Amino acid sequence: MRVDLCGVRGSSPASGADFVEVGGHTSCVALAHDAEHAPRLLLDAGTGLRAVPALLAGGPFRGTILLGHLHWDHMQGLPFFRSADRPDAVTRVLVPEQGVPAVDLLRQTMSPPAFPITPTDLKGSWSFGSIDEGEHAIEGFTVLAREIPHKGGRTFGYRISDGHSSVAYLSDHGPAGELGPGPDGVGPYHEAAMTLCAGVDLLIHDAQYTADELPTYLHFGHSAVEYSVELARRAGAATVLLFHHDPDRTDAAVAAIEQRFQVTPGVTVVAAREGATFRLGHPKP
Repeated sequence: MRVDLCGVRGSSPASGADFVEVGGHTSCVALAHDAEHAPRLLLDAGTGLRAVPALLAGGPFRGTILLGHLHWDHMQGLPFFRSADRPDAVTRVLVPEQGVPAVDLLRQTMSPPAFPITPTDLKGSWSFGSIDEGEHAIEGFTVLAREIPHKGGRTFGYRISDGHSSVAYLSDHGPAGELGPGPDGVGPYHEAAMTLCAGVDLLIHDAQYTADELPTYLHFGHSAVEYSVELARRAGAATVLLFHHDPDRTDAAVAAIEQRFQVTPGVTVVAAREGATFRLGHPKP
């Protein structure tokens, strides 16, 4: 499996010289099978979606966009995804089930007067559906969806496997705000999170704040770096990517956090950076 990080920032894009190395685009991760050049499964549609056309070498997108939830920073890239807004593209968008048609949920922020067009005005073949908790077959991957705590609408974390390797994606996760302080004061290591992350090759996890910052911003529903690292260690994840960086977190500050936690025994800790690629597993003979 190939994992391309197209957007790693949280809450809002960031621009300027202090954010070039980590990148300023919001959440979007592209997954491709080993034998394929083009990604067919995209996790979230933040402004990082604008970086996906470079992975498609000028071709159309034909696949699925899987949204963890519907906050602005995770769907603002949809109308600006050139590889899907063209006649020869075929795009399916899946959102967490909330008892309302998916296209109507998307229209709440993508329609006049908030935006000039609606999702159904995009070119190409688009379909919009919902996904519920459980195991699903999506674009040749096995996807486990579980609801996780994050303020402001139903939010899913995902575990994606191709039979050789696995990735867990918990981009927005606020256990402390919803479930209490837990054993370390930064939230409990609850069953859904442990199930999604158990033994994965790569855990992509919300690390917007530090433990010292978390009390001030608890109402936004995000995690501390310390939670992300300890969850990875407890769940037996091989590598944790610190993701969804705060929009004010400069390159130097991200690097300092990364260096601080790289000494954690039992797990490799890496700060997510836009444009990074991870190749996981090896196909069985």
